[in-house]
This record gives sequence, C-alpha cells and structure tokens, in this order.
Amino acid sequence: SGGELQRVALCLCLGKPADVYLIDEPSAYLDSEQRLHATRVIKRFILHSKKTGFVVEHDFIMATYLADRVIVFDGQPSVDAHASETQALVPGMNSFLKQLEITFRRDPENARPRIKKRIC
Repeated sequence: SGGELQRVALCLCLGKPADVYLIDEPSAYLDSEQRLHATRVIKRFILHSKKTGFVVEHDFIMATYLADRVIVFDGQPSVDAHASETQALVPGMNSFLKQLEITFRRDPENARPRIKKRIC
C-alpha cells in the first residue's frame, strides 16, 4: 500500500548517513496512528544523531511536533511567493495562522495545537 511504501522510503532516507536530512511530506499516505509513530521516529532520530532535518509537512499537528523552527511562505504559490527568515515555532506558526485569520493555543493536557478563534 501507499503507507507501507512511505514508511519504507522514510527508513531508506534515515538509513543513509548525512549531515542534513531533507524529508518531503513524510505523513503522505499514512493514517493518523502511523503519522504519530513517524513523527516520533523522525524526531528521535534527528535528536539522537545530532543532525539537521529539513521537513516539508502539510499536516499541522505533525509539523508542530517535529519543528523547533519554521519558514513561513506567503504570496501566490508558483507566481509570487515569499519565504520568511527562519522563526521559532510558536511565532512562526502564529504568523502563518494570522495569514489564515485564525489563532491557536496548546491544549494544557496533551500539548496538541487547538484552533482558538477566528480573528476579526
């Protein structure tokens, strides 16, 4: 299945020695349980190997769990897009969500991001 292939691809990527790991949408084709497991594997690997991981991810929860710094893009994709400087996770996510006119908070029990309200 696509999820099995995605997990194999992730293992192949992390199994090669490198100083920087470029990982594009590791959650693609994975169900929610597999996504959580994949985030743990990636985060532990990067931390224990003391390497850098550059992850492109569209799953908001996975991205916030993996990242300590983010780059926020704005503008029109493929036409007039702009990338920010790297930012700490919370200010960067707040900047991104402000573009969408929403904010988030961390759930005090499990630290998951929760949509807070629409900005007026």
